[in-house]
Amino acid sequence: MKKLNVKLIQEGLKLTVINLVLLFVFLELGSLAFYLIINKQFFYTREKSENYQDLGINLEGVRVGGESIVERLHPFFGFVQKPGPDFRPGFKYNNYGFITPYDYPFEKTNDNQVIVGVFGGSVASNYSIYEVKNKLLEKILQQVPQYKNKEIIILSFAIGGYKQPQQLLILNYMLARGQKFDLIINIDGFNEVALSNLNNQRQLDFAMPSPAHIEPLTGLANNSLSDKALRTLLEIKENKEQLSDNLETLQDCKLASCNAIMSVYVQTLVKNYRENLQRFERYRNKPLDEDQESVIFFYNQDEVLPDAVFFEQVADYWAKTSILMHQVAAANNIPYFHFFQPNQYWKTNRKFSEAEKKIAFIESSPYKKGVKFGYPLLIKQIDELKANNINIFNALNIFDDVAEPVYGDNCCHYNARGEEIFSTYIGSSIVETLTDKSFEAKTQN
Repeated sequence: MKKLNVKLIQEGLKLTVINLVLLFVFLELGSLAFYLIINKQFFYTREKSENYQDLGINLEGVRVGGESIVERLHPFFGFVQKPGPDFRPGFKYNNYGFITPYDYPFEKTNDNQVIVGVFGGSVASNYSIYEVKNKLLEKILQQVPQYKNKEIIILSFAIGGYKQPQQLLILNYMLARGQKFDLIINIDGFNEVALSNLNNQRQLDFAMPSPAHIEPLTGLANNSLSDKALRTLLEIKENKEQLSDNLETLQDCKLASCNAIMSVYVQTLVKNYRENLQRFERYRNKPLDEDQESVIFFYNQDEVLPDAVFFEQVADYWAKTSILMHQVAAANNIPYFHFFQPNQYWKTNRKFSEAEKKIAFIESSPYKKGVKFGYPLLIKQIDELKANNINIFNALNIFDDVAEPVYGDNCCHYNARGEEIFSTYIGSSIVETLTDKSFEAKTQN
């Protein structure tokens, strides 16, 4: 009887091992096929990269590491990002908190370099990153004789959430610090109306920094964050620590099945991180108690202004700050180019596919109202800007004839195809202006 039991156990173990081996083989084969379809290369012969972006995980907006809040209060700019590493190879959060390969002030290493300063919010920051990696502006500027065979150095002074007068203030500050520019590009419009609308709802002067970005920092400074917000911050910190560890594990996977399983797990961690960020946004707005005095000073307004009055003020201010940037640039003999950024919530003739609609739109978007009421008034200001000799370009319709998806989220950002189209438009507009005879006459005068 004992021998029979031992034999049955042995047979059971043998069958279990065989099933496990077969399961592993099928899992590995399936993972190999999946990797081949997605990445167009064989997993075992792939080129291993130290770049997290090459792992196929969308880490946009995620700062890998233990930091729970990456922004820091800045005495002049409102807020910046804490200097440190970035997941993109060759990039970092530099000594001023901007995503770029360079520290500032940047000095030319040879006379063949052309320094282009880019100002604005997250769309401008993404444009800078795209340009550093793809050098599209450099290729397009080759058409202009004075830029033939020149090396274009893109310097980003853009951070997500920036809106005027932050661009104007940073330009003046960096010029005072000795930063040289050969061209200046300002990309804005969306934040000025979408985020300023949040200012109005909080009875905060529209020229103050975005409350969505500044209030978490002032809450920490005032020690006034709610318990829920503080707990969420700890969860975000834990998310990021787990994400950092598991990205390293994913990078070191020797088997396709390991890669498949870890990819799913890492994507889940990224999803949890973003959900916690959204949760923090909901919790962070606890007002100070009446007897608690803030250490941060803001210009407030007595009431929430009517939309018609408020957006008219915002549009007028947007035009004035652009004129001032132009005047500062002109006084330093720097060509200035202003681009009014396209956004999905501004209706044009573009036809969205059902797939892109799911990515690009959300009914509860806090930005739709600002675009609806603000964009028409900004468009009206464009003629005034042109009358003041501002090189301003209305990019609202650049995606109208594009069938494939161009938006990467339901806010305002573009995918790789959208970035390519936008960058091409910017480069072509600059070249067209630089080769215009009337522009040459104006600069000579």
